[in-house]
Amino acid sequence: MVVGILTVGLYFSQSGSLKGKRRILQSIKMRIKNKFNVAVAEVGEDRDLWQKGTLGIVAVSEDQPFVNAVLDQVTNTILSFPEAEMIHRELRFA
Repeated sequence: MVVGILTVGLYFSQSGSLKGKRRILQSIKMRIKNKFNVAVAEVGEDRDLWQKGTLGIVAVSEDQPFVNAVLDQVTNTILSFPEAEMIHRELRFA
């Protein structure tokens, strides 16, 4: 069994409040959950900052190349959101 753990740091230049940031994050999380069979959550110490956020995404499979491909597609989906700028990406396997 292979577990892929993707951590993505995001910057929201247009966000003026926590409510605005959470609206954008919710939209990103819902699109990822609906399109891919992965778990997504807001993680990290920047949960109370209104211009930064971190998402943790986890995919599980028997095949590491498959997990890597899925998490690459998740990254591309996140990059398609103009409201969020990716400032950090880390992919680990367990």
